[in-house]
Amino acid sequence: MTGVPTGAGPLHSAAGRATGISSSAQVRAVLGPTNTGKTHLAIERMLAHASGIIGFPLRLLARENYDRMVARKGVGAVALITGEEKIVPPNARWFSCTVEAMPLDRRVAFIAVDEIQLCADPDRGHIFTDRLLHARGQVETMFLGADTIRPLLRRLVPGIEIEHRPRLSHLAYTGASKLTRLPPRSAIVAFSAAEVYAIAELIRRRRGGCAIVMGQLSPRTRNAQVALYQNKEVDYLVATDAIGMGLNMDVNHVAFASLSKFDGTRMRPLTPAEIAQVAGRAGRGLRDGTFGTTAMCRPLSEDVAEAVEEHRFDPLARLSWRNSDLDFSSPDALLSSLGRSPPRPELTAGHEASDVLALASLAASPEIRTMARSRAATRLLWESCQIPDFRKLGDDSHIRLCARIFSHVIRDGRVPPAWMDGQIAAFLRPEGTIDSLMHRLSGIRVCAYIAARPDWLRNAEYWQERTRDAENQLSDALHAQLTARFVDRRAATLIRRLDEGSAEDLLSAVTAQGDVLVEGHPVGRIAGLELKAEGFDEPDRRLLMRAARRAVRTEIPRRVHVLAHAPDSCFGFAQDGRHLMWEGENVARLRHGHDLLHPRIEVLDNPLLDNVQRERIRERLHEWLDRHVREVLAPLFAAQAAVPDDPMLRGILHRLMEDGGVTMLARDEARSRVLHGHLGRLGIRMGHLALFMPALMKPRCMRLRAILTCAHMETDIPELPAASVVSVPHDMLPATFMDRMGWMRAGPVRIRADIADRLVTELTRQTRHHPVPLSNALASRLSIRRDAIQAVLKGLEIHVRPTRPLHPAQFGPPAPAMLVGRLRRAPAHSPAHAAAATDIPGQSRRSTRGRTATGARKHAPMAATQHRQDQADHPFAVLAVLRERRS
Repeated sequence: MTGVPTGAGPLHSAAGRATGISSSAQVRAVLGPTNTGKTHLAIERMLAHASGIIGFPLRLLARENYDRMVARKGVGAVALITGEEKIVPPNARWFSCTVEAMPLDRRVAFIAVDEIQLCADPDRGHIFTDRLLHARGQVETMFLGADTIRPLLRRLVPGIEIEHRPRLSHLAYTGASKLTRLPPRSAIVAFSAAEVYAIAELIRRRRGGCAIVMGQLSPRTRNAQVALYQNKEVDYLVATDAIGMGLNMDVNHVAFASLSKFDGTRMRPLTPAEIAQVAGRAGRGLRDGTFGTTAMCRPLSEDVAEAVEEHRFDPLARLSWRNSDLDFSSPDALLSSLGRSPPRPELTAGHEASDVLALASLAASPEIRTMARSRAATRLLWESCQIPDFRKLGDDSHIRLCARIFSHVIRDGRVPPAWMDGQIAAFLRPEGTIDSLMHRLSGIRVCAYIAARPDWLRNAEYWQERTRDAENQLSDALHAQLTARFVDRRAATLIRRLDEGSAEDLLSAVTAQGDVLVEGHPVGRIAGLELKAEGFDEPDRRLLMRAARRAVRTEIPRRVHVLAHAPDSCFGFAQDGRHLMWEGENVARLRHGHDLLHPRIEVLDNPLLDNVQRERIRERLHEWLDRHVREVLAPLFAAQAAVPDDPMLRGILHRLMEDGGVTMLARDEARSRVLHGHLGRLGIRMGHLALFMPALMKPRCMRLRAILTCAHMETDIPELPAASVVSVPHDMLPATFMDRMGWMRAGPVRIRADIADRLVTELTRQTRHHPVPLSNALASRLSIRRDAIQAVLKGLEIHVRPTRPLHPAQFGPPAPAMLVGRLRRAPAHSPAHAAAATDIPGQSRRSTRGRTATGARKHAPMAATQHRQDQADHPFAVLAVLRERRS
């Protein structure tokens, strides 16, 4: 047994419990599947007697049936006894208890034990078996449970009368279903808190919410959660197998999310009888129920499904047993008596329980052995070890707690109030997560168990009230946390209404702020022209949209009219550059058009719009976009309008219009001074490597050109370099995009066209007459590494003669790297521009007709010098440069 069950208390000898029982007392067993009315029958029988005790397997059930009995007989006549809670009026006649806490030293007319088949449970079964063998009412004793225990009842309880009760309704297997397709009033069963939370979260998102039922919940929290379900605030229940033990709720379908559970020792598959115990919660009274699997759980086999439907299960072979006639002469004698072998073959030892483990550990302590020398002390030690380990921390903290309680009571006579107050204060913190609140509730339950022992505490009633109040506060906080996390009342209400009828029956409206209300609940908002649902997932979104669209039937035409007459300031581009926005919301998308400056506009898919409205929106956006492009790129359109009838200029402007203001020039493309002048007057720069308009290199123009380029290329707009950036890695962005944006490839980097042209012009002017040393300042000017400068200049067609070391026989610094000048382009083959093809802007031009032989001779020494400079090992290379400078 991993942990003592709820309400574990001192056991009594069989002889003591049998005293005063008439030999004619009737012993009955009422057996059958779930939903047979067994528990109802037992309570009716008990209340018909002068007194009675009924034991339930769960504290929750004991509390639930206590409330039912109080409603019938009054609060002064009914008692509740569990490990943590004792409500015993002076004149109480009927007792609702956990099986472990049944006060069997009382003489009562009637005794009943519910779920008697739990005698076979390896953890708690020995308690139920002890009640089966020894608990008897003076007039009548009744055991309630499943038919699987019938053969063992006949052998262990001679003369027992067994009555079989059939199920009142039919239980049918429906196979596997998706979580989102489960019908309303379904219970989903999982076997760990993590599974329960995950399923509950999905149900909240898809179906509006669910209630949670787990064995760790306090009765107050459990009742509050069940009330959510029973009051139909939610239509789904997610639970552990705790619902299989007599919790009666309005469940139509039980879906298993798992078919295995951890039994305290290992993961094992559920038996068909265990599946039936839980599945039987579906259908109440005469209403039929269904069961199946869901989530990742595999479907049931045909044999198991048929066995559950027909309630056919293998009978139990053995019942768990532990000796209850204990020897308290010493701790060792007590341990020996607890380990006594079962007296009959039908009985077997169960799992080693936590109380026995705690006793064995404490009995080995010399300090504890010194204190436990009498029978009374040994009995107190055993009762201390029976404190339930509700927290299950997996360490020795529970054993230390048992030792502390024993030490306080044996030495001081009572548990100190200061210690008790500190324990309650440590756990009474209503804030935190669901798991932390459940952990604190477990701690308070331990405190409540101690407070329920008047022989351990002075003023036990006060401490019982303190622990009850603390449990209530934590229970309320836990219920609030569970509800906040797993329940969306708005969604649950609307989805239920939609499931029950047509969306046309729901009242819907749109507020002035654009909020869409259905039945008074906000379900979304109108953003631009789109209806956006908030807080709903598919398929519920589709259901809600049916109801919400009715509210926007008049709102959408009004908004289309407003858009069609809106000023240009209401429109803009989205951050991604691919969408057009109206009042901050996307309404259309840019697509590839017949040219770069005229992209196609595609209105976003919207079921609320008809074709006429779409076309009206598209026309208005087209008007705005055309005006915006002409405004931002005004220099380009002005140049196009100003060109004369010169075909060459018209052709150049056509190329610029097609490329958005920047056109890369081919290496052999012709340039003339006359053409250069004409273009300059139009604001067009014919650079060394590109034809561009400097005015279009400004940030606003660059952004628009990027948007148009990406729309033309059908790609998303990348993040553009900042206006202050001079160079970027050549592979930072796609090459085609960078070419169109005017970022020219220069070796390992790209440089903006206007900056590159300015640099080339400057260096060409410096090297017009002779080479000049390469300045290191160029690297910082271009924001590149020093070792990359030569590769960058080479990409800009600037010839650099690298540094050459001196001959070993020579002394002095090596010759520096020299800028020789720009590589000359080959003449164009066009007859009209053959003479001008070799002209390079920025250099002085000499007429070929005026060139004389003297001029030719003047240039001959320079050519010879150049030839000598190209010889890497010429000793006078540097001197030649200096002589040219001096001349």
